[in-house]
Amino acid sequence: MNNKIIIINGPNINLLGEREQSQYGSINFDELIVICKKKSIELGLKIEFIQSNVEGELVNIIQDSRKKFDGMIINAAAFTHTSVAIRDALEIFKKPIIEIHISNIYKREEFRHKSLISDIVTGGIFGLGTEGYILAIIAMHKILNNEN
Repeated sequence: MNNKIIIINGPNINLLGEREQSQYGSINFDELIVICKKKSIELGLKIEFIQSNVEGELVNIIQDSRKKFDGMIINAAAFTHTSVAIRDALEIFKKPIIEIHISNIYKREEFRHKSLISDIVTGGIFGLGTEGYILAIIAMHKILNNEN
């Protein structure tokens, strides 16, 4: 493989720019994709950007990613706190994974403080807005090129 990563987004991320701007900012989903693709091109990474509101679809995407991608960035959104199935699929991936959340889940409601995936990912970025995606792309580039 050739520095190919997948960025997976869970429920409601497609509504960025419309929902709770105090938590998620004003950039919409399409703008986020453009920004991420631009950074990836600068770094020589190939990315695929996916979003689904359906847990089973996300599990299938994660499973299929094992053979196609060198690394993964995932914003599992609400499934972060509830999905053992997504956790199990991520454990099977066996390559670098960065967990990302636009808001700081540890400064929100108590039920959001528990991530079912944090202990199996390579690292995490929380609460830095959509800029966190850019930081995750940079970090993944360094991980894949043994620069960190």
